[in-house]
Amino acid sequence: MNDRSHDPNRSRWIPWAFAGGMGLVVAVNMVMVYYAVSTFTGVTVPRSYERGRGYETVLAEAARQDALGWKAEVSLAGGALRVAATDREGRPVHGRVEGVLLRPLEGLELPLAFTPTGGGRWTAEIDPPRPGQWEARLTLYGPNEAPFDIRQRVTVR
Repeated sequence: MNDRSHDPNRSRWIPWAFAGGMGLVVAVNMVMVYYAVSTFTGVTVPRSYERGRGYETVLAEAARQDALGWKAEVSLAGGALRVAATDREGRPVHGRVEGVLLRPLEGLELPLAFTPTGGGRWTAEIDPPRPGQWEARLTLYGPNEAPFDIRQRVTVR
């Protein structure tokens, strides 16, 4: 048999190690909670319940736009935002374009004044915005004032 006697001082650190480990877990979780709450940059939507109930109208509008068969290309270069629109057969769509250049996280909007350049193309001169990601939120009003929403992200370098 083993002749060692039980030493009570030898295992006194075990409860303190358990308590210290739990304290470390709680401290890390509190830091994570602080950063999760204080750095939230999401966008809240007013009246979200009512908007959710009207989702059928969003689907109907998407189907209407798909039926038009229009395609739009948006580019940002040289201090100008350019838009080119074509129909299903590749012919230019004529009309007018209105919209803004939006900074998604900050909500900063730059109004755009488009001028037609011919052949289903428009250009809006802008002051060079800050570098980063922007969203062009545009509406093309084609023949018979049929609206076509254009949402495209552009990156300023």
